[in-house]
This record gives sequence, structure tokens and C-alpha cells, in this order.
Amino acid sequence: MEYFKKIIRYALPYKKYGLLNILFNILYALFSTISFLVLMPLLDVIFNPDKKPITIKPHFEGITKLIDFFKDYMSFTIHQVAGVDKSKALMMVVGLVITTFFLKNIFNYLAMFFITFLRNGVLKDIRNDLYKKTIELPISYFSEKRKGDIMARIGTDVLEIQHSFLSILEMFVREPLTIIFTIVAMLLISVKLTVFVFIFIPISGFLISLIGKSLKKQSDRVQKEQGYFLSLIEETLGGLKIIKAFNAESTFNKKFRESTSRFYHFSNKLLNRTNLASPMSEFLGIGVIAVLLWYGGKLVLVEKVLDGESFIAYMGLAYNILTPAKAISKASYSVKKGNAAAERVLEILETENPLKDKKNAVVKESFDREIVFDNISFKYEDDYVLKNFSLTIPKGKMVALVGQSGSGKSTLANLITRFYDVNEGAVTIDGIDIRELTIHSLREQLGMVTQDAILFHDTIANNIAFGKNVSEEEIIRAAKIANAHEFIVSLPKGYQTNIGDSGNKLSGGQKQRLSIARAVLKNPPILILDEATSALDTESEQLVQKALEQLMENRTSLVIAHRLSTIQKADTIVVMQQGKIVEQGKHQELLANKGMYYKLVSMQSL
Repeated sequence: MEYFKKIIRYALPYKKYGLLNILFNILYALFSTISFLVLMPLLDVIFNPDKKPITIKPHFEGITKLIDFFKDYMSFTIHQVAGVDKSKALMMVVGLVITTFFLKNIFNYLAMFFITFLRNGVLKDIRNDLYKKTIELPISYFSEKRKGDIMARIGTDVLEIQHSFLSILEMFVREPLTIIFTIVAMLLISVKLTVFVFIFIPISGFLISLIGKSLKKQSDRVQKEQGYFLSLIEETLGGLKIIKAFNAESTFNKKFRESTSRFYHFSNKLLNRTNLASPMSEFLGIGVIAVLLWYGGKLVLVEKVLDGESFIAYMGLAYNILTPAKAISKASYSVKKGNAAAERVLEILETENPLKDKKNAVVKESFDREIVFDNISFKYEDDYVLKNFSLTIPKGKMVALVGQSGSGKSTLANLITRFYDVNEGAVTIDGIDIRELTIHSLREQLGMVTQDAILFHDTIANNIAFGKNVSEEEIIRAAKIANAHEFIVSLPKGYQTNIGDSGNKLSGGQKQRLSIARAVLKNPPILILDEATSALDTESEQLVQKALEQLMENRTSLVIAHRLSTIQKADTIVVMQQGKIVEQGKHQELLANKGMYYKLVSMQSL
């Protein structure tokens, strides 16, 4: 229950629905018991036709005589309305039975009606919080997690919690109340018979509880395996071209079959264990009923301390306990399954975000002087990628980073955007450590164009606007600066053309120009270009390069480049190797030095 105590806070905004559910469950449980008690006058009319009706209004003589008072009062009321007409009396009693059962089912429906709002509200709020947390968590968190596993937690795990939540409310309110009211009625009919029955019920309960002990573990394995094969589907769809090009269909087929096979076995174990609950509890319940028939029959026929109609009503009440008892056993299994799901959901919700804003974080509204990497050191895992690194980027200047793969160029971009925090030293903007700024205001100062143009399954206009409330004229102006307007207007629906999943309907150059248009529209004072042209052909590169040059005008730019032809106009070129600066200067100066930059240019020219 520890995880459900944490989940219960999601029900608080919907407590009015929970209270209405409890109210109607109480009424349902009450009428569930009364519906069997009103059978006694019916049976009395049918089986004792010669019995004289009670003509004097009976008096209540205490709780132990409540059932006798109830029977006598019903007999008196029937006589008052029907007189000596037996058929009229029978119709009246039948109408009473139908009314009682009708009210019982109306209250049952109303209880389920109100709990629906609570269940779906909890489902909505947990999903919203999970998605919000997923967006807020640092990129480093997802480098260790499978995307499919996150999807499984937001999808199926939350649904499992929703179903379990309903089970708990039934288990805590409706079913126990039904049992309590029924037991009270049974005790009022015959204490001796009820005590005899309840010797056997704890034995049944103990046997049922033995089944549910391993359900949490089995459920956890099922959910984890589901997360794995969802990841496999996501990876397959993302890398379909490579899978086909390398004839790797059989390899991925094998992986998926192995995963679904494990899921099949785990699910079978879980469902078979769950399914055992219902027949076992029913069989044990019938066993109790059989013992009851034998002993109750003795009380009626041999000892003559119980009349026939009371015994039949008592049998109905005893059977009335079976349904809620079965529901409680099912609910307890459901709770164990839901507990495993809740644990997986709470693992994400309770993960501490190391990159959240400080309490008195500063809102940065403008960029005025310089960006400084002040003696920083950083490592992703064990080995340092950057060690005692220092660099200053003055406002309005273009600084280019070049060097071999793994030299730490992209890491600098990740640190200035605060996707990661430095281990030592500080990154400052206008002399303020970026860890002292609000993340939102920091990123408002930055624009980013990456090697992989990240676009969304939406229209071109929405991909450029990207959530900003801007006019169509502003979108077109941004597209023109990015050299994208011409190809956009040639498309069937122009700016309203849907570009498909990840923009797969467009070429690499077209996608990149849309990314640049998005950055133009944001109009940030600081621009980060992370190998923005490295994946393009020569013609596309020239178009994109022109767009980038227009974008970089009057801005502070940090350019990470593999293609050295794109950075010749940089104010400073920084040559990096193994996390350190080995050379820096202008293009011509570095060529004249004939150092590492000269070698890199020579290799690319060759």
C-alpha cells in the first residue's frame, strides 16, 4: 500500500465524486441486505396461506427481536392494505421486492457513475504530471532509459493504477459494507447459525490470500517486458531504412519474437494466478453454503428453533456475502498488480531533477557583454571530456570550434544551453553563472540549429512558429531569410503542407532550412550552430550556408563545424583536441602557423 498512499493525493481534487460514490455505496450495501429480508413476507404469504394476519400494530421490543418486529410489522401493513384478499397481499409483497431490488441497482449505478469522474480524473492528472516530468528531466536521464519503457509507464502502467484505484474504493467501501450489513441481518435471524458459519470463513480467506503473494513480482516482469518491446518498435520505426539496407529484418524479427515470447510466458503466469482467485473463492464459498444447509436444516427440522422462511432468507443473505468476498479477493490481486505499476510510475515522478532552478534564480532579459567558459571541467561518466577549459566569446562575434570527433566541441554547446551542468568551474553570461539564472530565461537568449533537423508531424507553418503566437507574415519573413520560401510555395499546400513524421517528406537541405527559419523567428541574441551543414550535399550546403550567414548577422555565434569551408569568416577559430585548446586565431593566421588547423584544412582540400 506504500505506493498507493503516494498516488492517493491525485484523488483529492475529485473528493466530491469520491464522497458521492461512498454515499451511494452505503445505500447499495443497505438495500442489498434489505432486498433479501423482504423475501420473508413473500415466503410467508406463499408457504403459510392459513396463517392469521396480525391486526394489532406491533411494538419494537429491542434489537434482538428486530427480525420478528420486521416480519410482524410487514404482516400488519399488508393486512391494512390488502385485508383478507391473499392475491392482493401477494401482489403487494412482489411489488415491494421489485422496488427494493430496483433501488439497490439504481444506487449501484450512481456509485459507479460518480467514481468514473474520479478514476478518469486521476488517470488524466498522473499522465499530465508524467509527461511534464519527462520534459523537465535532463537529457542525461534518458541516455540510460529506453523510450519504449517511458511510453509503457505513461500508457499501460497508469491504466493499471486507474483500474486498481477503483478496486481499492470497492474493497474499502462497498464490499465490506455489504458484508457488514449482511452479517448484522444474519445475526438478527440466528446467532447460533452465524457463529457456526464464521468458523469456516477465516480458513477460506487464508487459502485465497496464498495465491496473491507473487502477483506484484509477476506484474512487474510483464510491465518491464512491455516497455522493452515498445522500445524495440520505436527503434525499428526510427531506423527502418538502415534495417532494410543491411538486410537486418531477421535480426530484429528475432529480437521482437523473443520479447513477445517472454511477455507471453510472464502474462500466462500472471493471468493464471489471477484467474485462480475467482473459482477458488467460489468453491470455498459453496463449501461454506453446503455446511450451512446441513446445520441450518437441523435447526429448522430437528431443533425447530428457526422457521422455514427465515432460513431461506438467511441462505440468500449467506450467498450475498460470497459476491463481495470474491470482489475483495479480486481487488486485492488487482491492488498487488497496481502496486507494481505505481512503483514504476513514481520512479519517474520522484526522480530529482539536478538542473532545476535555484530558489532565487535571476531572470536574464538581455545579453550585453560576453559568454565565458571559466576554467571548466566536465565528464559524462568516468573520464573528463573537458579539463580546465577556458574561452571567452564577446558579444557580436562569431567563434568557431573545430577538431576531431570526441574533442569536446558539442559538449560546450550542451553546457551553454544547460542540458548538463559543469563538474568544476563556471559558464557565465555577462558575469553571471548560468546556474544562477532561470533555465527558461537562459534559453530565451539562445537559438540552436543542430546537425539533425528536428521537425514534427505538423504543417510547415507550425514547425517554423513552434508554439509562438505569430502572424503568417512573420513566418514568411523568417522563411525568406532562411532561403526556404521558394521551395515551400512550390508545395501543394504551401505553408499548410504537412511534412510527415520527422519531416520525412522533405530533403535534408529543406529540413535544415526550416530549422534555420525557426531560429530566425525566435530572433535570439546568441546562436549555437552544431554542425548545421555537415549532413548536406554541396548545393544544399551553399543554400543553407547563405541562410546561416543572414541568421548570424549582428549576433553572437558559437559555430561547431566539420566542414572548414563554412567558418572562414569567423572572428576566432578555436582548434580543440581531447578537451583542450591547441590553437586559436583567424583563418589566415592559423593557416600560416601550419599547425593542426592547417593539417585539417589540407586533409579536407585533398
